[in-house]
Amino acid sequence: MSVSLSKGQQVSLTKPSGSSLTQVRMGLGWDAAKKRGFFGGLKNQSIDLDASALLFDAADNLVDQVWFRQLQSKDKSVLHTGDNLTGAGDGDDESIKVDLQRMHPSITTIVFTVNSFTGQNFSQVENAFCRLIDETTETEIARYTLTGSGPHTAQIMAKVSRDGQSWSMTAIGAPATGRTFKELLPAIVALL
Repeated sequence: MSVSLSKGQQVSLTKPSGSSLTQVRMGLGWDAAKKRGFFGGLKNQSIDLDASALLFDAADNLVDQVWFRQLQSKDKSVLHTGDNLTGAGDGDDESIKVDLQRMHPSITTIVFTVNSFTGQNFSQVENAFCRLIDETTETEIARYTLTGSGPHTAQIMAKVSRDGQSWSMTAIGAPATGRTFKELLPAIVALL
């Protein structure tokens, strides 16, 4: 059963059987809000949102990143499935797969972000969400609705943190400004 997360809420990534999740997928979905045309009609627009996964060590140092310009982590434990430039389609528009068992032991936190590469702000985005899926069973574990559309161009969505052998997910939902994860780093580090 999926948990609908509120900002700041945490969910354990331990299965009901007591075993830990081994492979998860963070899915990001969105639609571009229809825009009023010159003669008052509604027209479609394209918005290029980008999902990123940033890997940090215990000292909060950025060790690796997965985004549209680097689709795989150095240790091959994190894989971005590809860049959706428009938000067209139903379901997950972009996905990042994480093999928690292959994750290098020095990685203690994975932060997921979304940003508008083309610079439109979130007031032009509808139906945006991120969700965490158990890849072994294709079961949705948690969903976070990206609400609060506004003038920001990015959102620090969630973090997955290691605690010994287990992992947990925390919904962050912090608005930010930036076209790529690099511009978001000061805001991200402040939330670790």
